[in-house]
Amino acid sequence: MSDAIKHECGIALVRLLKPLEYYIAKYGTAFYGFNKLYLLMQKQHNRGQDGAGIANIKLDMKPGNKYINRLRSNSPTSLKDVFGKVYNQLEKIKQNHPARINDVDWLKQHVNFIGELYIGHLRYGTFGGNTSSALHPFIRKNNWMTRNLAVAGNFNLTNMDQLFEELIEYGQYPVETSDTITILEKIGHFLDEENERLYQKFKKEGRSQKDISSLIAKELDVQKILSRASKHWDGGFVITGMMGHGDSFVMRDPSGIRPAFYYHDNEVVVAASERPVIQTAFNLAHDQIKELQPGHALIIKKDGQIGEYQFAVPFEKKSCSFERIYFSRGTDYDIYKERKKLGSLLTPSILKAIDYNLDNTVFSYIPNTASVAFRGLMEEMDLFCDKIKTEKILQLGKNITKENLEVIFKLKPRIEKIAVKDLKLRTFITQDNQRDDLVAHVYDITYGTITDKIDNLVVLDDSIVRGTTLKQSILRILDRLQPKRIIVASSAPQIRYPDCYGIDMAKLNDFIAYRAVIELLKDTQQDNIINEVYQKCKAQENLPKEQIINYVKEIYKPFTAEQISARIAEMLTHKELCAQVQIIYQTIEDLHEAIPDHLGDWYFTGNYPTPGGNRVVNKSFINYIEGRNERAY
Repeated sequence: MSDAIKHECGIALVRLLKPLEYYIAKYGTAFYGFNKLYLLMQKQHNRGQDGAGIANIKLDMKPGNKYINRLRSNSPTSLKDVFGKVYNQLEKIKQNHPARINDVDWLKQHVNFIGELYIGHLRYGTFGGNTSSALHPFIRKNNWMTRNLAVAGNFNLTNMDQLFEELIEYGQYPVETSDTITILEKIGHFLDEENERLYQKFKKEGRSQKDISSLIAKELDVQKILSRASKHWDGGFVITGMMGHGDSFVMRDPSGIRPAFYYHDNEVVVAASERPVIQTAFNLAHDQIKELQPGHALIIKKDGQIGEYQFAVPFEKKSCSFERIYFSRGTDYDIYKERKKLGSLLTPSILKAIDYNLDNTVFSYIPNTASVAFRGLMEEMDLFCDKIKTEKILQLGKNITKENLEVIFKLKPRIEKIAVKDLKLRTFITQDNQRDDLVAHVYDITYGTITDKIDNLVVLDDSIVRGTTLKQSILRILDRLQPKRIIVASSAPQIRYPDCYGIDMAKLNDFIAYRAVIELLKDTQQDNIINEVYQKCKAQENLPKEQIINYVKEIYKPFTAEQISARIAEMLTHKELCAQVQIIYQTIEDLHEAIPDHLGDWYFTGNYPTPGGNRVVNKSFINYIEGRNERAY
């Protein structure tokens, strides 16, 4: 993706199922769980570079000892800072008291984060500040061990106003309106109620106060708590949490919008936002790892019982397709194949755009994240060339000569590394005209790869969101090679609608496809549609979210995808460009063919998986018309 987009966060959970002495005997360290948490988070650093946080619970600590720890950092080296504080402490112990490094009782009493249960979080700040206080995990403290709660998540809820009012109705007085605090307090409220229910039950049975605490810990119904807490949540979420006595969970939204995977054996339970990070951390095959099902929670009781339980009725599965196109790591077993397929399916459109002239076309990609899709495109181009070669050889019949074959076998795609990003370049200048000149040098180009004014240049991108980087930087840089035409192909369809489930794409006017269609409506004297859609959106502004219809779809109806792409190409063509520019987007049909099991395509189609999505897109349109540069949720 050439445009910088912040996206959803990453979570990790590690629960050791054996005493720490077991890991010393088998792996030579009491820090096995902590080390694995670090590896899981390091391998998910792509999911959050604005901050990191970890929390730990030590099981079976005697009263008077600290059993919950938390560290958070919003520095540019947040992971290093958080884990370094613990590792530095351990290093001092090794140097000064080497015998204590394997003394489990001493370590648990004196060293933070040495225990059996961990959760971690990596944050992309798509909404709200990036202060350390905004970082997960969040903790709700209580003197009753079973009422302590820590949560961290990858989520965004569309109906925060409704949920905030519900907290007030419970008699609470929330000091913040963020969705994280609301989720913490929602779960915490029903955790309190479950504690109180069990307390009254055991009190009637005549149990002692001391016994009641341990009985509550044993019988606490985590599934029931999560079900009651999430009853009215509208959005995409994966939330991990742990109670002070040692129960823990990971829960996934009913539409499966956000990803979650887990693995367990007789030693450990582990969960993360991406499958390959678990494979790497524990040296597993992909089929050993399970995907957490929509509307279900992985629940690990303090005594080590593990299960996947339904806490909400699952909806039609609408897992985010953008995860597969761009956001998740391309090393996943399935994602790698899907991205190659996305590239290969662009082949017919690109061949048509270059008039099937492979001799005078150079293929490349920008940015590096498009490399897998590019490989798929090139493999399909090779198959096309093989077909042409076969036909030409058959046409020769008995007239085959070495010279004829040499000419035929020369047919193949011309592949070059056209542009290399200068990672060291930073733009500090704020004046637009001077800043644009600097931005135009973000990439270095490879001179001598294009025949001036003769060759076409095809460049593959994962997606085109705002188009800003293409216009101000990439296209201007590529034009220096003097190609006849520059064709930019996107492995994602046109992004037309905002996201409201955790990705930083919340305003309609940010999207080049939306701006293009508004221009087309005005140029074709159909701008009355803009006002009609505005009136329809305003008429349902205060309706319950379940009754709201996405009328913004009507903005796009008068035009084909090709017409919108053509206007986008015009808008991205800088006045100084010499080459002709053409933009090719993936079709919705080919998107579904490449990624058949992840049909969350609301960015492209406006088909939101939850009612809150329709409310957000309409509100975003109203904000655009009324000139309010703000989020719609």
